[in-house]
Amino acid sequence: MEGFLLEYGNLLLRWLHVIAAIAWIGESIYFVMLDCSLHPPKGEESKKRGVFGELWAVHGGGFYHNQKYLTNPAELPDDLHWSFWKAYTTWLSGFALFALLYLLKPQFYLVNTASPWAWAAGMSGMEASVLAVAFLIVGYALYSRMCCLISPTMERDGLLSVAVGVMMIVVAWLTTQIFPGRAAFLITGALMATCMSANVFFWIIPGQRRMVNAIKAGEAPNPLDGKRGKQRSVHNTYFTLPVVFLMLSNHYSFTYTNTHSWIIMSLFIFAGAAIRQYFVLRHVGKNKLEYPAIGIIMLVIIGWLAAPSPAPTPAAQPVAATGQTAGEFAWAASGAVTIDQVHAIITARCTECHSAQPTQVGFASAPLGIMLDTNAETLLHAEQIKQVVASKYMPLANMTQMTDEERAVIASWSGK
Repeated sequence: MEGFLLEYGNLLLRWLHVIAAIAWIGESIYFVMLDCSLHPPKGEESKKRGVFGELWAVHGGGFYHNQKYLTNPAELPDDLHWSFWKAYTTWLSGFALFALLYLLKPQFYLVNTASPWAWAAGMSGMEASVLAVAFLIVGYALYSRMCCLISPTMERDGLLSVAVGVMMIVVAWLTTQIFPGRAAFLITGALMATCMSANVFFWIIPGQRRMVNAIKAGEAPNPLDGKRGKQRSVHNTYFTLPVVFLMLSNHYSFTYTNTHSWIIMSLFIFAGAAIRQYFVLRHVGKNKLEYPAIGIIMLVIIGWLAAPSPAPTPAAQPVAATGQTAGEFAWAASGAVTIDQVHAIITARCTECHSAQPTQVGFASAPLGIMLDTNAETLLHAEQIKQVVASKYMPLANMTQMTDEERAVIASWSGK
């Protein structure tokens, strides 16, 4: 029952998280489109009222006339629309999901026993959990401090963008050295998402509230509030596509188990930003094809880095020995590795979790829906099995004690 409740909680939180994220990202993309598509007002009355820009649009069987004021509207209605609950709900549900899936079992999901750094490989589960949360807090604090120091008046945002890009490369490298691959990708994405939500909470909404209060009091709003809000909104725009990828990456083990995983992660971040830039410029009437071209080149490089190496020629063949315990094998001199030999290892080392009826405490169903009870199911996931076993990502924390010899057998298997 405990495993079922965890799985059901996972389902509900993931559903809420995806719904909130779609609503937040959709609204953000819409407002970026609107902001970039504005034209100077044509009517004299609009100009007199201080309209900065306007857009006519047709949708849903009707016509819309959007107008934007900067800081000088003649009046503000009491039912002014605010955009923030979607951002907060996305982050809160995402962190709850992270806590349910990773922080509850840090020894499995956050401790990287294969880390090149001894202190990271030897961390306890609690230490790994604290460090993962610290990445989010310290990472946002560093990002925000960079914004304030490098471009306090929003006049050096280009230099700030370069600095933020360098910061994300460093974060990608650090997380992949400290945490297991899947957790590293997720923590990096969570850091970017934390920056996005914190931008809304600490900068965009407070600045907008000060502007609204000043206008209602008949005072001139501080223009820096608008500029700061715009700066952080722009950052959120370019974080969006990379964060979406990083949150989906746990389904694609060839990204996070690769020896070049930090490079792959960095390239995905910049590819997403480049592709987003293309659409932003399209809204202002500029068809800059070099940006999607840059993104595509990065994706091609990722494919080249992530492509599996040819399987090595097997030097030996495992044969199940009569009277041995599960997972122990006698060795023959030569021969091709067969699915029966591989599945014997899988049964001994993997089906505790990856089974229609997992025996590992806390699992009501197979993680990611991958079941390996039969030869056919093992063949279905052959490439993924070879990738995660060779990288030592699986079994998690090597809790079933898979040996190097068994890993070598799976590595030499043709997948047939």
